[in-house]
Amino acid sequence: MNETWVVVVRSLIAFFSLHIFARVLGKQSIGQLTFFDYVLGITVGSIAATLSVDLSSRAWPHWVGLFTWTVVVVIMEFLTIHSKHFTKYVLGEPCLLIMDGQIMEQTMKKNRYSLSDLLAQLRDKDVFDLNQVAFAILETNGKLSVLLKPEYQTTTCQDMKIKTSPAQIPRKLIFCGMILEENLIALNLSKEWLFTYLKNQRIKDIQDVFLLSVDSEGAFYCDLYQDHLQKGM
Repeated sequence: MNETWVVVVRSLIAFFSLHIFARVLGKQSIGQLTFFDYVLGITVGSIAATLSVDLSSRAWPHWVGLFTWTVVVVIMEFLTIHSKHFTKYVLGEPCLLIMDGQIMEQTMKKNRYSLSDLLAQLRDKDVFDLNQVAFAILETNGKLSVLLKPEYQTTTCQDMKIKTSPAQIPRKLIFCGMILEENLIALNLSKEWLFTYLKNQRIKDIQDVFLLSVDSEGAFYCDLYQDHLQKGM
């Protein structure tokens, strides 16, 4: 077989193998990227790349390697779910870095976490004053969770005892120039009403609409393929 076709076939094997194994591992490895997940991604990707283009070796051993890594990760995830001690040993524990505005220097030193990193992650949370922080916790995935003191927390409708309507996802009425009739029916709207709305917005053709949606409050969002915006000087 021509080498080009060999590479194509092996690449397809690597692609679908990665796809299957990624589905087996689930979304947690992507949503909460730990150092182990980072190393896992590099290793599995490297094996898949070698399987794809290294014609000096057989494909079977590389596939076995991918399968083995996947099985090991699945076993470790099972153990971390069912064993608290194993989880503590493998993933570690969250660490308290700030308590009542005071920095825990010993904890930061133990975790090799610099003051610059702490301040940068606080700024990423829109926190610029350490006095506002009640607790700051370094999670096992390296992210910083921050709880502000009550006097600095944002007031919510619940705090003010204001009744609100249930939150709902906006419904798309037009998507990429196509009318979504099921959403019109769900909202008790007709095509005639839709055409009238577009006419009032000076939109002549549905094909010109990239997205038209309406939220639970009845507010519309309309975006056209051609946005007539004035560029700044």
